[in-house]
Formats: sequence, C-alpha cells, structure tokens
Amino acid sequence: MDLTETQDGGVLKEILREGTSNEKPSTGDKVTVHYVGTLLDGTLFDSSRNRGEKFTFTLGKGQVIKAWDLGVASMCKGELAKLTCKAEYAYGENGSPPKIPSNATLVFEVELFSWQGEDITKDKDNGILRSIIEKGKGGGCPNDYARVTIKYQILYDGKVVLNETEASFDLGASEDPNISSGLEMAIKKMNQSERSKLTMTSAYGFGKNGNKELGIPGGADIVYEVELVSFEKAKYTYEMDTSEKLDQADIRKAKGTDFFKKGLTQKALSNYNTILDYLDSETSLEGEEKERRDALVLAARLNLAACQLQLGNNSDAIDNCNEALNIKDNPKAYFRRAQAQQNRKEYKLAVADYERVLSLEPENKAAKNQIVLCKRKEQEDYQKEKKLYANMFKTISQPTVKKMPEPPATDGVFKDGIGEWSNDMAAGMMPLEEEVAAFGDILPGEQTGNNGNNHRFL
Repeated sequence: MDLTETQDGGVLKEILREGTSNEKPSTGDKVTVHYVGTLLDGTLFDSSRNRGEKFTFTLGKGQVIKAWDLGVASMCKGELAKLTCKAEYAYGENGSPPKIPSNATLVFEVELFSWQGEDITKDKDNGILRSIIEKGKGGGCPNDYARVTIKYQILYDGKVVLNETEASFDLGASEDPNISSGLEMAIKKMNQSERSKLTMTSAYGFGKNGNKELGIPGGADIVYEVELVSFEKAKYTYEMDTSEKLDQADIRKAKGTDFFKKGLTQKALSNYNTILDYLDSETSLEGEEKERRDALVLAARLNLAACQLQLGNNSDAIDNCNEALNIKDNPKAYFRRAQAQQNRKEYKLAVADYERVLSLEPENKAAKNQIVLCKRKEQEDYQKEKKLYANMFKTISQPTVKKMPEPPATDGVFKDGIGEWSNDMAAGMMPLEEEVAAFGDILPGEQTGNNGNNHRFL
C-alpha cells in the first residue's frame, strides 16, 4: 500500500505479520521498534536487532526520516512490516555517507512493540499522556482563563462512563466536577480542532475522592477523549496595566477560595498562582496600590501554603510561608509553616513557630496545644529510637528521660491535648471553621482583639 498523501509511490508498505490489536500510535507518541535497514541490493546499513537494543523516538515530530513517520503511524502493535522508501522520503540527494549513497531508495523491516503518549506535565511525571488523534489547525493554543468550547467523553477501566458532552468555560475556572484540573492543563497544549486522547493519573484526574456520579473510585487513572472546538484567548499579563492586574488578582483570589472550600484544591492552586503571575513583579507601587498588592500577594502565599498542606507538599508550603513572612510578620504564616514542619517530624522547628504564633496571639489555643503535641511526639519518637538501639547495643547506657506534662486542663472542649482544631492539621490543612475558631478571621481593615493586624486570607 502507498502511504503517501499524494500517492506518489514514495513510501510503500507490505505487512509481513499482522499486529495483535487494531490500535495505532498517534502524533506525539513515543514509540519503540526494532528495525533492519538495507539498500535495494540487500546491503545492510543499520540494524537495531544486531545491536540488541530497541529504538525509541517521538512519532510525527521530525526526529526520523519522513518515511518512518508515515510508516510507523500506519502500524498496529506487534505488527511487522516492510517499508520501501524513495530518497525524497529518506536521505534525499545528500544520502548519509559512507553507508547510504545519494538518492538511494531504502528498505526497512520494522516491528512495532509499544508506544506511550507524550508527557505534557510540567514536572514530566507521566501524569498526563497525550496522543493526538487528529491534528488541529495550528495558530496557537489557549492561555489561562481563555474562553474555550470543547467536546469530550470520559473512560474508566476501558469503558465510557460519560458520553460525548459539549462544554464552554474559562480555563482554570470551570466548576463542572467532570472537568478535572488535568483536563484544563491539557487543553492549554491543544490547537483549535485538535482531537486528542488524554490518559491521566488520579493526581490530575479526580484525586483520592474519585467521581461518585460517574462510578470512578478514588486513586483511579482515567482517559479523556477531547476535541477543542474553539477558543478566545484571555489578556496576557503583559497586556494589562496595574489596575487590571489588581482587579484580576481579586477575581482569582475569590475564585481560588471558592474552589478550596469545595475541595477542588488543584484548581484553587492554579488561581492563587495566577495572583503571583500578575503581581510578583509589581514591586514599585506606592500608596493604596502597594497596600492592595501586598495584601493580595500575602493572601496568595498563605492560601497556597494551605493548599499544599492539604496535598502533602510540605516543602512547597514552607517556601510559601517564608515568602509570606518576607511581606509581614503573620501568625498564619508561622502556624502553617509549623504544620508543615510537624508533618516532616521536625518538631523543634515546629514548636519554635508555634511559639511565634503565641508571641503575636497569646491566647491562641491551637498553637498552645500543638506545642504540647509536638513535644509529646518528639518524646515518643525518642523512646522508640532508644528502644531500638537498646536492643541492638545492650551495653549502651540509657539516659533518664523526663516525663512530659499532660496537656493543660480545659473545660472539656479540648481532647488529647489537641482541641477543637483536632489533629487534622498534622495531616494537612485544617477545616475552615476550625481555623476561624483559632484565628478569628475578620474582614480586611477590621481590628482584632489582639494587635489589629490579623486579616481574613481565605
């Protein structure tokens, strides 16, 4: 069969062995093959089989000769095929000296073993793998908060759990529970009219809670098949003046908080990070604009830390608290940094930060109780370690350990030295109502009973 678009006989394919399925790789997939390359007279010039090492390349990206991009795209998994390739689809007039002469027609025997979609995640963690089913029109991709219209369906465990649906929304701001943060992230990589298959892990899909309405359990991998019907780009940051950036940052803060309250933590993260995109570089403002800018950046940093605690990203939470403290000596920044340190079992550091909270808010019950808890946990860990080493080295003397005092007596509201905040914060972000109970969140500009500097940041 002639694989060329113009049917010019430039790439002829003969199937030597049928594949084991009807599925074929797509543009952007990383494919793995074995091949043997010869000239028309049978002279061998290259062979992966002789090297004993399979060859991997990204399909449709010009990493190999044109004939291969055409030929391998036509193959099924397990298929063995013979590709006869004219020079214009191979090495052309120049050839590839010394083994391939000028204007040479080449013959390849290719076996397709497997393929994997293109990893389009920022951290390259294979969390979203894209296989392009049909190329788009080009001309750019949607940006953050672009207005998009898509058609999509969802598959779980090989079965369609949501039939094709059309949806229109602003990227990064969809409240549809079926549109995950991973889907929004992937759409930003697509061209108009592109159709793609997106295979994603639960971290980019429906997370640990799953999607009960669709029958998708927590921690499950899912597949989206999506077409980007149309989009209208949002203004880029460099196109905005300071007033627009501040207004947009206010919108993102409100949106992020709404997502956070609904448990859509990844979407909340995206909105809070956008505030930093808008305002991190706005360092020369004065007067009311500076006050407004600093308050928004502080809120973004604190809320990012809250999200990251919930996701278990303790190092990132600490980094954002440090940035918040560069803006203002803030009790929430100390408390959330302490939470992250506590999660990492860095109890001395956590206690120091809880004590800083108390220096700003002497009556903060949650900080007081967390100090007791940290010291108790530190003692427990020490005792376990001492017992372990005592069993290993019987002759090592054992120091006397002072017994830690019990938590302060209360009116029955607090239990196990933790209190009405519970110990949820040690595993992640505390419930919002508990935080309100501890910090007494108020609206910006209102005074607290302590130092008048505490504001609502969620």
